[in-house]
Parts: sequence; C-alpha cells; structure tokens
Amino acid sequence: MRQNLFSVLALLTGTLFLFLGNGLHSLLMPMRGAVEGYSETILGFFGTSWAAGFVLGCIFARRLVKRIGHVRAFSGFISIIAITALATGLAVDPTVWILSRAVTGFSSAATAMIIESWLNERATNESRGMIFSFYISITLLGVVGGQMTVALADINTQTLFLMAGIYYCFAMLPTLVSNAQTPKPLNEVKLDLVALYKNSPVSFVGILLVGIANGAWGTLGAVFGAKAGLSTGDVALMMTITIFAGAAMQIPAGRMSDRMDRRYVLAILSGVAFIAGFQLFVIQPENVMTLLILIGVYGATANALYPIAVAHANDFAKSSDFVAISGGLLLLYGIGTVIGPTVGGPVMEYLGPYSLFAVTALPHILIVVYAIIRSRMRAPVPVGERDSYQSVSSGTTVTPESLALNPRAQPLPDADAETGDMPAKDGRETA
Repeated sequence: MRQNLFSVLALLTGTLFLFLGNGLHSLLMPMRGAVEGYSETILGFFGTSWAAGFVLGCIFARRLVKRIGHVRAFSGFISIIAITALATGLAVDPTVWILSRAVTGFSSAATAMIIESWLNERATNESRGMIFSFYISITLLGVVGGQMTVALADINTQTLFLMAGIYYCFAMLPTLVSNAQTPKPLNEVKLDLVALYKNSPVSFVGILLVGIANGAWGTLGAVFGAKAGLSTGDVALMMTITIFAGAAMQIPAGRMSDRMDRRYVLAILSGVAFIAGFQLFVIQPENVMTLLILIGVYGATANALYPIAVAHANDFAKSSDFVAISGGLLLLYGIGTVIGPTVGGPVMEYLGPYSLFAVTALPHILIVVYAIIRSRMRAPVPVGERDSYQSVSSGTTVTPESLALNPRAQPLPDADAETGDMPAKDGRETA
C-alpha cells in the first residue's frame, strides 16, 4: 500500500498546487471586484460563470481529453488556467472577468478529471480508500491554503494574481515528470434527472437546494465580508472557518444519519443552518467574534448536508449504481451553484450585504419542509439495509471522475454490472 501511495505522490502534489490556485483566485476576484465598485449582481455572475463552466467541463471535456491524450490535455488546460489568472490581473474589467471565470471553470473541471482518472488507474483495492481520503484532504487543504494567501498581499495590486499563476504553473510540473501511465479514457457523465428523482425525491430536491445555498455563499461570502467592513484577513478567516466547520461536522452528522432516518437528519441540519442564517440577517452583528461564531455554525451544518443526501439516495439503489447516482447528484448540485449566485447577487444589491443569509435561509427551510413531508409518505429504510455513510466532496471541488476512487464504487460479486438503470434495492419504493 505504501508503494502505491508513493507512486501517486507527484499527482497529489500537483493537485495541491491546483487547488491552492483555485482557492486564491476564486476568493481574490470577488474581493477585488468589490473594491473596484462592481455591483453585487456582477459579482454574483463570477460564481455563475465559474459553476456553469465547471459543469460543462465535466460533461464535454472528456471528448477533448480522448482526442489529444491525458498529458497534453492536462498541460494545455493548466496553461489556459494560468494565462487566465495572469490576464485577469492585467485586464480589470467585469465583462472580461465573467468570461474568464467560465474558461477557468471549464479548464479546472478538465484538469481535475484527468488527475482523478490517473489516481484511479494507480489505485488498488487495498489502497483505494486511503488514496481517496488523501485526495479529498488535499483538495480541502489546497482551497483553504489558497484562500489564506489572500491575506499576504494587497488585493489592489497584481501580486496575488501573479501568485495564483505561479501556483497553477507549479501544478503542471509534478504531473509532467511523473511516471504514471496514461489512464483509460474518462468515464462518460450522464445526467438523468428523471431517474435521479425517482430514486430519491428528497435527495434530488435537497441537493439542488443545497447547491443554491452553497453556491450563493461560496461566491458572495467574500463580497459580504468586504461590504460588512471586514479586513482582508478576516474575510479569508471567515471563508476558511466555514470549510473546516463543515469538515468537522461530517463525522457526527454521518453517525447520526446511520442511526436515524436520514431525512430527519437533513431536516435538523437544514433547520440549524436556517436559524443561523436568519439570525445573521436579522441581527447583523457588528462584533467580529459573534459574526464568526454564527457563520461557523452555519458552515458546519450547511456543508454537512450534501454527503447525507447522497447516502440517502444510495440507500435506495444497487451498489453498482453508486457512480451513476452520485455523479448525477454532483452535476445536479452544480446546477444549483449556477442558480445561487445569480439570484443572490441582485438580492444583495437591493437589500444590503446581510441579505445574503436570507438567500441561503430560504433553500434551507424548504429542505426542512420537504424532508418532513416526504418522511410521512414513505417508511425509512431499515438501519441494517442502509448504505453506510461515508464522507464525499460536493460542489465544484471534485468531478464525477473522482467517484471511481471511492471504495463504494467497486462492484460487489453479485452486483448487476450489465444495466445502466437505477432500480431500487429489493424492490423498495422510493422516498
């Protein structure tokens, strides 16, 4: 196992630098845009453009990679990302920046898919779980590290744009010198909305709503911090707290969901996220510590919703359908992240920065209501028959290609590998 981990060290190192660049650039642009006086609507389009590009990259980049090969495709897409990061430091223009976010989102999806396919090719059944955990941890550390880099220089200068470009260039080097063999062609990604809804209406609706809330916060959280008068360092700390709080909440929330109806867990966590967001909207705390505590509570609960919804969806499906279901839900989440900042920007522009939490509160309270309604319509899956909870990443951090790394993606001996359908386990009705 140790030998397998060493063999993917170069790939994981490249991943770290890739997400350092993503974390820095994605936080820098809305903060700099706020300083430049761009409206909240324009700033929201930064996130809309990125998310749309990422989702399209997950769907269409596979064809480009197949045509020109993994190594050349990876080098090409990383070069595009680096050039775009540097260009946005030179051309400070809202239209250019919106278009650049779409290009970066598409290219980031392509590079992440290539890395994930490489890792999957090198993983064995014994090392797959550890490599998957390492990969998720590195993406988390990369995003957080990139965000904290914002505090190291003046956002009004080109320095941070240059640092983002440097991160991306470093991301290219480890993979180019690696001896990892060229993997198999990327898996085709399909988004079957009807099948996803039939499999689990709660997961379908819940993940779309979580994507809307998280998309609004992920793009406009930095704008809120700037408009609320926080320093650059406090904004970076605020965004980091939500990520770490969500990661810390994964284990207790997962254990709770393994012992009780997952729909109730979704309702409880969404309810707490709603209360935290509503308090922020109403109270509008001026004390930074109070603000960070409430935002920490919000991040812990809001960021724990996605993996529970995925586990609930897999409770009703065959093990062989894990990749199809989880991949579809990941793309559905991406659609939500397109909607969130598109709606959140105009609301913030007319109602003020704290109205961002009103935008996030609405999807969360809708999850509470819908999960409770559905829990009255179908009995919960017996504990002994449930798919055991495992943490999975959501949003525009990983692609559906990463799902092949998850141990749950490996077919069981009696798994039905022939069908691409997503029937319920043992004939159970959907919930």
